[in-house]
Amino acid sequence: MKLHELQSAAETRKSRKRVGRGPSSGHGKTSGRGHKGQNARSGGGVRPGFEGGQMPLFQRLPKRGFTNIHRKEFAIVNLDTLNQFEDGTEITPELLLEEGVVSKMKTGIKVLAKGTIEKKLTVKAHKFSAAAKEAIETAGGKTEVI
Repeated sequence: MKLHELQSAAETRKSRKRVGRGPSSGHGKTSGRGHKGQNARSGGGVRPGFEGGQMPLFQRLPKRGFTNIHRKEFAIVNLDTLNQFEDGTEITPELLLEEGVVSKMKTGIKVLAKGTIEKKLTVKAHKFSAAAKEAIETAGGKTEVI
């Protein structure tokens, strides 16, 4: 492609295929669906993954692993994100949600020790890593498990 061959998006837009508009259109009568059969019917066709009665690939492949339906998924908060709060603030999961630090509360909040903390904060969360707990307390703050 060369510079003089470039076109704007408006010029390259393709008009949609209008089917069932008479024999001279090239898509009249059966509207490109052929004569009878499953795909010619309204609502016809097969489900995704169907291979004509042959055992589908997703059923032929071996199944491995295990999914724990009772898995707890924590929203993660790092120490460096807690620096945005004022000194002496009591940080709760509700405050973190309100401020947009965590977008969605899952099972709970877990505080991890990525980064450093320079402020005295009281942090209330569902879980703390050992290093995070130590860092908060070294900075003069308090940790409280909910």
